[in-house]
Amino acid sequence: MHRLALVALVALAAGLVAGCGAKKSSSGTEIKVAAASDLARAFEEVGKAFEAKSGIHATFNFKSTGLLAKQIEEGAPFDLFAAANVSYVDQVIAAGTCDGATKALYARGRIVAYSRGEAPASLAGLTDPKFKKIGIANPEHAPYGLAARQALEQAGLWDQLQDRLVIGENIQVPMQWAKNGDVDVAIVALSLAVVADGGASLPIDPSLHAPLDQALVVCGQGPAAESAKKFAAFVASDEGREIMNRYGFLLPGEDPGEARAAGQGGGGGDGAHGATPP
Repeated sequence: MHRLALVALVALAAGLVAGCGAKKSSSGTEIKVAAASDLARAFEEVGKAFEAKSGIHATFNFKSTGLLAKQIEEGAPFDLFAAANVSYVDQVIAAGTCDGATKALYARGRIVAYSRGEAPASLAGLTDPKFKKIGIANPEHAPYGLAARQALEQAGLWDQLQDRLVIGENIQVPMQWAKNGDVDVAIVALSLAVVADGGASLPIDPSLHAPLDQALVVCGQGPAAESAKKFAAFVASDEGREIMNRYGFLLPGEDPGEARAAGQGGGGGDGAHGATPP
């Protein structure tokens, strides 16, 4: 009898867990968002505004775009994917894990050379011996890292600066290194530089790298996917664009507005933790 009771109890517990899981996934009151690391500060604010308006809570997972795309292709249960490069959105659509009909451009990213001290006067200024360590994101899977590499290559500086480069997992890591003084300068997303406390940055000519066309797409189906569509619509709304613009996320043709003060804005940390370059 004891064994039968135990089996019944386990079955009841399993049923309750399954029931709770089904309720959570079918309610549409919470969505899981996979977002590129450069979106950390902007999407945190967008998420709060969206929840206040819709009652839908967005949980964010910020990583490099390439790693997130791989996770989604392997079945990670995200409801929306916001990439730092549209090619990764095309990749998950081709894999059949996200809905191509919901694909939408939300920004064209920009890069800057940021330093907590003095930024270089030009990209060629990075050759100055005072810039002993230069942080960038991994070009292999981070679109902003690839843009940094392309810009340095186009400027004829990549080979010359190889020994000084320090590679971070995603774009938040070199930003944190620069803020901590662990590197002398970092090539990072404008969206992170505009909220830094102090420091200075040099805008990098976007013609030196392939366009950082950033897009999002809804994944999966059901109530959570419908809620994710509402989140995507909010990002594109006037209220959403106002927030995105303040963090330097501009669509082609949009007025830069407050983003003109690249690297001069106030704010707190960018979410990277405890990383120290080699």
